[in-house]
Amino acid sequence: MTDSSRRSFLRGAGLIGAGVAATGALGAVSAAAAPSGWCPDPNDPRFTLVVMPDTQYLFDEDRGDAAPLDASLRYVLDGGDDNVVFLSHLGDLTEHGEAGEIAQIGHSFQALDRNRVGYSVLAGNHDVNSSTNDQRGGTPWLSTFGPQRFRSSPTFRGSSKDGYNSYHVFRAGGRDWLVLALDWRLSPAGFDWARSVIRQHPKTPVILTTHELAYADDSGQASLSDYGQQLWDQLISDNDQIFLTLNGHFWPPGRAVLRNKAGHDVHVHITNYQDHFYGGSAMIRLYRFDLARNVIDVSTISPWLLAQNSSRLNELDRREIELTGPVNRFTLDIDFTARFSGFAPVPPPVARPARDVLIPGTLAYWRFDGGPTAGTPVADGLVQRDLSGHGNDLTRVTMPGSNASALSWSADFHPGAPAHGSLRFDGGKNPGHGAYLKTVDNAPLNSADFQHGYTIEAFVKVPGDFKNGLHAWCGIFSRLCRGGDAGKTGDDPLEPAATLALSDGAQFQWAVFPLNQNGISTCWGHELPLDQWWHVALVNDGQHSSMFVEGCQVLRNPRTPAVGISGTGNWLLGAYDYDRTVDQGFYGWIGDVRIVNRALSTHEFMLR
Repeated sequence: MTDSSRRSFLRGAGLIGAGVAATGALGAVSAAAAPSGWCPDPNDPRFTLVVMPDTQYLFDEDRGDAAPLDASLRYVLDGGDDNVVFLSHLGDLTEHGEAGEIAQIGHSFQALDRNRVGYSVLAGNHDVNSSTNDQRGGTPWLSTFGPQRFRSSPTFRGSSKDGYNSYHVFRAGGRDWLVLALDWRLSPAGFDWARSVIRQHPKTPVILTTHELAYADDSGQASLSDYGQQLWDQLISDNDQIFLTLNGHFWPPGRAVLRNKAGHDVHVHITNYQDHFYGGSAMIRLYRFDLARNVIDVSTISPWLLAQNSSRLNELDRREIELTGPVNRFTLDIDFTARFSGFAPVPPPVARPARDVLIPGTLAYWRFDGGPTAGTPVADGLVQRDLSGHGNDLTRVTMPGSNASALSWSADFHPGAPAHGSLRFDGGKNPGHGAYLKTVDNAPLNSADFQHGYTIEAFVKVPGDFKNGLHAWCGIFSRLCRGGDAGKTGDDPLEPAATLALSDGAQFQWAVFPLNQNGISTCWGHELPLDQWWHVALVNDGQHSSMFVEGCQVLRNPRTPAVGISGTGNWLLGAYDYDRTVDQGFYGWIGDVRIVNRALSTHEFMLR
């Protein structure tokens, strides 16, 4: 959520201008009175886990103030901009664990209960007798925050028999995530319960929350406490599903990365701000997961102070609005697929048969998963069949001075491609070398003008050394016909009538002489990261051309109408000619290629 959207929410919730002096006890501006915008999207790859550490000084006999907590809960209630999916409190809700203190903070949390917001709480050493473990029996904390409170919770899945340990499952990023909320001190029965929960959810990533696990030095380097070492040895290290642990209790905040017995990273974080001005003002830590980017962006804010009119903030308030630095604002790089592969491997994509790709209007479809062993050269004289049945077959052409290995079969493929295979082109220039495929002379595609529209799709990958100066402007797909041969005199009539190529910066370029223009109409992509697969689609609706990369429309598409494709001639896969000369072959991999005589919508692309 941006600063402006935060302030818009807070203003709409009646918080702006409340002022420090006016936010004493729960009253007209309590969290329970706030309208709820909490409706998380369970499939969005971007979502936020809110973490709230020690709030004990806000609930300290008659010395506390619930307003900061209420503001943080309102932030969660209106979590739509951040796609807030869950809140974890890390314990020490109160200073003494007295019935009155517990009742007051319990009243504040009713706002989440009434709106069926997913959250977990756990007991810290100030909430219960610190010399006891989870077998201590009844307490005000258990009466208020025990399992009976969560009967209507959308995320609560169960608790230990004693009631002090619980677990929740929330849905986010298209998968389930499990939160273990563990007591201040686990008994042997508590450890057994926690292990049993993990065993019952063998494919679910686990976030472990507890009050004490690690402490940090002044540089922010975290280390396990004595009790934390017990948790590590008896629970965390053996259970690869636990990838993130969160605790409060100690300050300053800090973090560390430990290796479990499976050899995988476990991120250990401590967060606590009770030592800050105004008892930490119910500071919250935002863990913004982004599965598409494989990161968790972490930030630390005080919604209560963000809500204040800036003119009413005092000097100490201003220091606490948002905390920065490497322990309070940072990004974790986590390849979630790789990290979870040991217990929840992503099944390999299943190849799709050609019949599923031959949609109405398909003129040509080539795929390269039917060849011999990967690395075997494509034989001279091979006829690569057009699976559309229209006879647009391909044959190999080897450039002078090149050998058989210039074009070979490959087992590499785009994970979204129909076929599990590709061709590896080893071409280049200075001097020109390589091999390519050409449509047979009687192919119907050679005379197609596409005046009613077209879609050309291909899966392409180029190696990491593509930008070494030997491969710029290598052709992926082009027509063996000069613009001048089609009667065009604009721009450079020696250029092909149509070419999909890669620039020296690895940008897709679709350059075509349309039927209705004398010059070239060009669509430009963006500079591509190397050594990974890309899907590109050129779509013309009979008037306008657009390029799509990974199903996303690029910026530089011309608005000027461009009807059809000029000229007649063979089509080349893996090369293009300038003035009837092929001076270099493609460098990289080409997977499935499909040509359709109409404009496709993105959901019709070959891309899975």
